[in-house]
Amino acid sequence: MTKLIIQIPCLNEAESLANAIVALPRSIPGIDVIEFLVIDDGSTDDTSGVARRLGVHHIVRHRRNRGLAAAFQTGLNYALNAGADILVNTDADGQYEGADIAKLVQPIVAGEADVVIGDRGVGDNAHFGFIKRRLQRLGSAVVRYLSKTDITDAVSGFRAISREAAQRITITTEFSYTTDMLIQTGRKRLKIVSVPVRTHLTERPSRLFRSIPQFITLQLATMVRVYATYNPLRTFALIGLVLNLIGLMPIARFMWFWLNGQGDGHIQSLVLGGALIVVGTLTGLMGLLADLIGANRKLHEAALQKLHRIEDRLVSLERANERAATKAKPEKIAERKAS
Repeated sequence: MTKLIIQIPCLNEAESLANAIVALPRSIPGIDVIEFLVIDDGSTDDTSGVARRLGVHHIVRHRRNRGLAAAFQTGLNYALNAGADILVNTDADGQYEGADIAKLVQPIVAGEADVVIGDRGVGDNAHFGFIKRRLQRLGSAVVRYLSKTDITDAVSGFRAISREAAQRITITTEFSYTTDMLIQTGRKRLKIVSVPVRTHLTERPSRLFRSIPQFITLQLATMVRVYATYNPLRTFALIGLVLNLIGLMPIARFMWFWLNGQGDGHIQSLVLGGALIVVGTLTGLMGLLADLIGANRKLHEAALQKLHRIEDRLVSLERANERAATKAKPEKIAERKAS
C-alpha cells in the first residue's frame, strides 16, 4: 500500500488555504492513500482553524514563526512518522496547479527517481517579471553546478520526495530549504528529475523575503554554507590558496627591493606577506579538519539510515498485524453466531 502525504507550510494563509486544499487531488494512479498535512508556522490568523474545518488529516503548529526551512523540516519528520511513502510539498498561495501532483509523483511511483522538482519554466513564465526570470535562471545555473544535478528550476517549492530520500535529508539553513535540499540530494547521489508544471498568478507578495537584493544575499549565503558543508576541503583549500597567492605579492615586492639593495624601509611588505601565508596555511589545515569531521558526519548519516530501515520494518510489521486483526474480526463474529 503506497501512502502519499501532501504537505503545505503556512504562515497566515487563512484566506487562501481553502482554495489550495480544494485543488489537491483525492486519487492518483499508483497511490492507495492520500492525506493532507498543514504546518502552521506560528500564524496569527485562523490558519489552523480553517485547516481543521476543511478536514485536513494532519495539522502541526509552531508556537512562533520559525521560518519556511524549519516548517518544511517539521513536515518532513511528521510525514515520515505518519508512514508516508511519498511526500509532496506545495504552497498555500495557489501558485502551483494541484492536479500536477500526479505528474510529480509518477517518476517515484515508477521507481525512476528519488526526488522530483516541478519545473515552472522560469525562462519564459508569463507570471514572472523580466528581472525575476533572469535571476531565477542564473540562480538555477549556480545550484546545478554546486549540486552536480540537471535541474532548471532550483528554487521551486513544488516537489515530491520518496521516503528513502526524505530520511536522508536534514535541512540545516534557516532561510529556505530549496537550494539546501538540492545540494544535499545531489551530493548524496540521489536521483533527481524535473517535470514541467503549470503555475498561476499570485497577487500576494512573498513572505519569505522583503526585496530582491535581500533574497539574492540570503540565497548566496545558503549556497556557500551548504556547499562548504559537503565540500569543506575544497572550499577551505581554495580560500587558503588565494590567501597564499596574495601573501606572495608583498613578499615578492620586498625581495625585488632587497635584491636591488633597497630592502631597508620595506620590511612591512615582508611582515604582511608572511602573515597572509600563515593565515592561508591555517585555513587549509582547517579545511582538512573539516573534511575529517565531514567523514564522521557520513558515519552518523549511515547509522541514522539503518535506524530508519529498522523503524520501517517495525511499521510494516504493525500494518501487517493490523490487517490480520481486521480480517480475523469478521471470522470471530461468525463463529459466535454459529455457536
